[in-house]
Amino acid sequence: MKSTLLLALLLTTATGAAAQQASPATTPPAAAQTSRNAEDARLLAFLDKAFDEAVATSPQTQTSLGLKSDYGKLDDYTDAYAQRMLALSEAQVQRMKAQFDFDRLSPAGQLNYRLFDQENAEARRMFEWRNHIFPMTTMGSPAGAIPVFLINQHRIDNVADAEAYIARLGEVERVMGEIMAQARAQADQGIVPPKFNFAPVRADAKRVISGAPFDAGPDSTLLADFRKKVTALDAPAEVKARLIGEAKAALAGPFKRGFDTMLATLDAIEPKAKGNDGAWSLPRGADYYAARLRAMTTTDLSADRIHQIGLDEVARIHGEMEKIKQRVGFDGTLQQFFAHIKNGQQFKYPNSDAGRAQYLKDANAFIAQVMAAAPKWFSRLPKAPLEVKAVETWRQDTAAVAFYNQPSPDGSRPGIYYVNLADMNQVLKPQIEGISYHEGAPGHHFQIALQQELEGVPKFRRFGGHGAYVEGWGLYAEKLGKEMGFYQDPYSEFGHLSLDLWRAVRLVTDTGLHAKRWSREQAIKYFQDNSLLSERDIVKEVERYINIPGQATSYKIGQLRILELREQARKELGARFDIRDFHAAVLENGSLPLDILEERVEAYIAAAKR
Repeated sequence: MKSTLLLALLLTTATGAAAQQASPATTPPAAAQTSRNAEDARLLAFLDKAFDEAVATSPQTQTSLGLKSDYGKLDDYTDAYAQRMLALSEAQVQRMKAQFDFDRLSPAGQLNYRLFDQENAEARRMFEWRNHIFPMTTMGSPAGAIPVFLINQHRIDNVADAEAYIARLGEVERVMGEIMAQARAQADQGIVPPKFNFAPVRADAKRVISGAPFDAGPDSTLLADFRKKVTALDAPAEVKARLIGEAKAALAGPFKRGFDTMLATLDAIEPKAKGNDGAWSLPRGADYYAARLRAMTTTDLSADRIHQIGLDEVARIHGEMEKIKQRVGFDGTLQQFFAHIKNGQQFKYPNSDAGRAQYLKDANAFIAQVMAAAPKWFSRLPKAPLEVKAVETWRQDTAAVAFYNQPSPDGSRPGIYYVNLADMNQVLKPQIEGISYHEGAPGHHFQIALQQELEGVPKFRRFGGHGAYVEGWGLYAEKLGKEMGFYQDPYSEFGHLSLDLWRAVRLVTDTGLHAKRWSREQAIKYFQDNSLLSERDIVKEVERYINIPGQATSYKIGQLRILELREQARKELGARFDIRDFHAAVLENGSLPLDILEERVEAYIAAAKR
């Protein structure tokens, strides 16, 4: 579940960053330049007001941005709200076109204008498919998203904040009713989540409502969070006791009723689940998948073309892996080498609290070595701190292998690199280094945290994101780790290649599942035969692709384009090429559709030649 429908509808493809522009070949007269600067400033004010108008409809977005307005409310999850948001976006674009002359803007202003227009057009195209998105999957559900939101984003600095938290607990009954009504309506249209989703989603929901005040056990996850936050307040003991009592009543009452509604909905729609098939099995599935590929890759690449790119990349990476296999003296096939690493205890952490603590220590060490070397590779780093945390136990079954949570703009919440440590027998040491570079530094944290901190940029760009750019950068960052002098151990280097291979296999399996009608078992078998991923992670990955068509293709498509652009810059600039300048051109232009990213890099090349 997205934290807000606002993000899903209005910020589907945007992200923030400074529009670092090359100077035009001919400098305009000073008066004309002043006029353009004034027009740019007027457009920036317009776009920020438009962003604020949309954010004002979303209490959860306000909280994620560090604001305390509407602090006791959760979002509206009705389809009527979704329609209002699209109408608002359409009206804002119409006003922009009526009030601004594109030709009077500077190149930076024109980029803002184009992106705002294009992102509205993309939201309009994807609006048609809003009912094809499953609200409850192995990748998450409101049962997990709401507690995560309250625990990680709802600060309690005073009594009023605590009362707002309690009010939000009470809002859960409404929210669950809205989301479950949508799930039932989807099921009536033949859009039902795959069978494999129901058991883990149901289990996660039941874990949230386990413990006090739901039963005689110790504090439930949310009550423990609330009690900890309230205990830290500077308030009279009787006030704290009142607040905790009211939280218990809200949890046992409307919060619990909301979860009961969800569980009843799962029971009602599960018999309608037809199987574990891809998008092709849904109404107008082929058109839906094509739209998803376009949105996720920001290209017009067909499923067949993406499938072939994946096959080619799998073959190339296998070749690189063969070299390392020979280097370490392993006598056997590549598949046997995969098995050697997956089954060897020397490549695993102990399945214990000590093993989990060691993983976190190692991940922090990998991040630290990047931060020490980063000034030689980047001219600008994010100010926000980065933390490494284990996924909470109550949501491990529906959490990804690893992921990044962006910091709050006001600095009150750091960037968080989450790792899922549910079963350490399934965690492979050789892969930890590359995962840390992707999710932490120099990957998502260097890109997402930095874009929020850039000044003079419209808010809709600072707080949005394009999948191919964001995930392409994360995968590029894994490869950059090798160039920065890391992956010193051959097994760690093999682990890095295995992660690159994982994303190549994604191209094959995602398109296989959704366009070529592969079964879940066929996709799992392809992963087993061609990758180093653990058995648990292979199943989670394939199920992820079935639930979220096209998203898995964004990583490799984005990475390959960034690498192609870097090679273009290196060839054209020769001795003038500086990796820090290239990274500035990519990161400080922000998350962009890949075709516009190409324009920005070409502008940087042209400017560097002068």
